[in-house]
Amino acid sequence: MDLSVTPASLVSSVYENLTENIKKLRERKNAPLTLAEKLLFGHATDINSVSLNKGEDYGDFAPDRVAMQDATAQMALLQFMQADLPETAVPTTVHCDHLIQAYEGAASDLQVANKTHKEVFDFLRTASEKYEIGFWGPGAGIIHQVVLEQYAFPGGMMIGTDSHTPNAGGLSMIAIGVGGADAVDVMAGMPWELKFPKLIGVKLTGELSGWTSAKDVILKLAGILTVKGGTGSIIEYFGEGTKTLSCTGKGTICNMGAEIGATTSIFGYDEKMEEYLKATGREEIVGYTNNIAEHLVSDKAVTDNPKDFYDQVIEINLSDLEPHLNGPFTPDRATPISKMRDEAKKNDWPTDVKVGLIGSCTNSSYEDISRSVSIAKQANKLGLSTNAEFTITPGSEQVRQTIERDGFIEEFNALGAKVFANACGPCIGQWSRDGAEKEDKNTIVHSFNRNFAKRADGNPNTHAFVGSPELVTAIAISGDLTFNPLADYITNKNGEKIFLDPPRGFELPGDGFTVDNLGYLPPADNGKSLEVKIDPESERLQLLKPFSPLKEMNFHNVSLLIKTKGKCTTDHISMAGPWLKYRGHLDNISNNMLTGAVNFFNGKVNSVKNQLNGKYDAVPNVQRDYKFNNVLSIVIGDENYGEGSSREHAAMEPRFLGVMAVLVRSFARIHETNLKKQGMLALTFKNKSDYDLIQEDDVFDFIDLDQFEEGKPLTIAIKHNDKTSDQILCNHTYNQSQIEWFNAGSALNLIRSQES
Repeated sequence: MDLSVTPASLVSSVYENLTENIKKLRERKNAPLTLAEKLLFGHATDINSVSLNKGEDYGDFAPDRVAMQDATAQMALLQFMQADLPETAVPTTVHCDHLIQAYEGAASDLQVANKTHKEVFDFLRTASEKYEIGFWGPGAGIIHQVVLEQYAFPGGMMIGTDSHTPNAGGLSMIAIGVGGADAVDVMAGMPWELKFPKLIGVKLTGELSGWTSAKDVILKLAGILTVKGGTGSIIEYFGEGTKTLSCTGKGTICNMGAEIGATTSIFGYDEKMEEYLKATGREEIVGYTNNIAEHLVSDKAVTDNPKDFYDQVIEINLSDLEPHLNGPFTPDRATPISKMRDEAKKNDWPTDVKVGLIGSCTNSSYEDISRSVSIAKQANKLGLSTNAEFTITPGSEQVRQTIERDGFIEEFNALGAKVFANACGPCIGQWSRDGAEKEDKNTIVHSFNRNFAKRADGNPNTHAFVGSPELVTAIAISGDLTFNPLADYITNKNGEKIFLDPPRGFELPGDGFTVDNLGYLPPADNGKSLEVKIDPESERLQLLKPFSPLKEMNFHNVSLLIKTKGKCTTDHISMAGPWLKYRGHLDNISNNMLTGAVNFFNGKVNSVKNQLNGKYDAVPNVQRDYKFNNVLSIVIGDENYGEGSSREHAAMEPRFLGVMAVLVRSFARIHETNLKKQGMLALTFKNKSDYDLIQEDDVFDFIDLDQFEEGKPLTIAIKHNDKTSDQILCNHTYNQSQIEWFNAGSALNLIRSQES
C-alpha cells in the first residue's frame, strides 16, 4: 500500500462498512442520527452489541489510520516493539515536527536539528522502515497540516498521538488525540476503546467578514465553554454558516477544540471540502465521497430540532462575531478586540508587544498566510514597519513552496519577518528566544492554540495572547496589544495616519499547490530483515521493560508525594521544551516529573516534603527515594488534572518511579486514559471537598482494592500525622477490560500475553 496518501481503495472499503453500520444503527435507534453518531458508530467493531449510552458506556472501535509526531512516536514505537509484531495492522505514519527548535530561521534551524537529533531521527526512520510505517522527515511539515493535505478524508476515523489530531475534523473525519498506548493497541490490531461521548451542537449562522476569521469562532466558543466545558463530548458544528467557512478554516476550529477538552470536533461534508480534496490531488476520493454524502451530514430532523438531539446547543452568529484575543496564561480567557484596552488596563497586562508569531498546526494554511500577507503588503506599500519582532511558521513543505512561488515570503521578508522551519517550534516551547532566561514581564501575540505559562519560551512572565494570523500581523505592526484595526490607525514614518484595510486572502492557490519534494520516505520493501538498534549507553533512547502489576504490591502506608494546587496541565507534569530530547528515554525524562506543579502546602514549584527524612527536595528526587525504599506513593490533584497535550510521559513517568495512584477532583480525558493504560489507578473524589482533608504528612491505605470492580467506588483511609484518620470514597471509570490492564500491570502487558 502507498503510505504517502490515503488510497481510494481504502476509502471505498471504509465507506462500504460505514454504510452497512449506519443502516444497522438506524434499525437499533429508530431515530434521526447526528453526524457524530454516524461516523463514530460507523466504525464500531460490532454495531449490533455496542452500547449507545452517551457518557456512560465504553465501545470498541476500529480506526482507519494512526498518525504520530516525533516526540510521542518514540515511546509509542518502543512500546510497539515490545508487542513483537512484524508490522502495523493499519496504515501508520510518523512526522518529525516537534524536535526542530526555532531560532535563526528555517535553513540553519533544520541543520542544527538534524545534527542534534540524528540519533532519534535515525531510530524513527529505521523503525518505520521495519514496521511498514510512512515516515515524514524533518522539515516536511507539521503533522496535522500534512494529515489534512495527504490523509484525511470525509467519514474516516483516525487516532493520533497528539491532542490536536481533531484538526482533521475540518475534512469531516472523526479524528481523536490519544496517548501512545492507545496507538499501540490499534497498530497491533486490537480494538480501540472509547467511552461514547456526549454531543455538543454548535449552530453557526451568518457569514464572516472583514477582520473576523474562523479562528475567532473557536476563541469565542472557548470563552463560553471554558477549558473543561467540552470534556467527554464531541462538538459538532452545523447550520448555514458552516458552508461559508473554508476547509482549512474548519480545521482551525476543530484543532483548537482540544483547548476546551473536547474528545473531538467535526463538520459535515460540503462543497468547501470537495474543493480542498480536488486541490490537493484527491479527485478519485471525491467520487466515492459524493456517492455517500447523505451519511456525512446530520439528518435534517437533527438540524431542524437540535435541542432534541444534542446535550447542549450553542449558537454563534458569524455576522456579529468580533476578532478576539484570548489570554494570557489560559486559552479560554476570551476578550473581543474592542474590549482589550479596558481589560489590559484593569489587569495590568503589558501592552507593549515584543513578538508576533503566526503559523503552527492551528493556522498555517495557504489561506491563513495569504490573509496575513495582504496586511504585510499594505504595510510595505504605505511605509509601515513592524514595532515587534515577527515570525512565520508554514504548516508544510507544500504550503511553504507554494507561498514562496506566489511571492508571500518576499513580502514578509520586506517587513523584516523571520521564516522558521515547517515545524511546531514556538508553539510547543521549541523556541530559543534570546533573553527569555531573564524572566522579564512581557507580552507576545500568536496564532497558536495554547498559551500556558512558560509554554512558548520558558519564561513564566511572558503574557501570551492567542488570535488569528491576520490580527497578530496587524498587532505586530502596531506593537500595541490594544490596537483595534477596525477603529485605530498607525502612524507611518512620514507622520501619516494609516488605517489598515481588512485582510483579503484566498482559500486555495489560484495556480494550484506546488512541491518538488514532500519530505516523505516509504518503508523498506522487506522490513522484516531490518534490525532497529539502540545504543545501551544512549541518553536519548532506552528500551522499555514491562511494568510489574501494582496489584501484587502492598496497598497500605502509601505516601503522599504531592498535593497539587490549581491548574496542573501535562506541561506541569512533564514539561516540553528542553525535555523533548529525552522523550525516548523514560529514566532520563522522569527527572522532570511534576517539576512544574505547585505544591499546595508551601506554594512552591518542585519542592515537596520527603516523608522518609522530613526534608524538602525536588519532586523527582523524593519519588526516586521512595522507589529505592519500595515505598508506593499517591498524587493528589485539583480540577481538570492533566489538561493540555496528549503527552503520555505525564502518565509513564509517575508509573516508572513508583506512583500507584492519582486522586483528583476531575481529569482531562486523555490523561485519565493514559494513566489507566499504564496500569495505574486514576481516581476522583466522590465528594470533591475531601480534597481539603489531605495534609502534608498523610499516608493512605487502600481498604478494598482487592474488590476492584466496575461501577464500585474504592475506599481509602487517610492517616494523619496526629494519629487521626478520615475514610473517603473514590470514584473511578474503569470497566472490566480496563481493570484487566491494572491487573496485568499495563495494557501493553495484556496485549503481549494475548499475542504469546
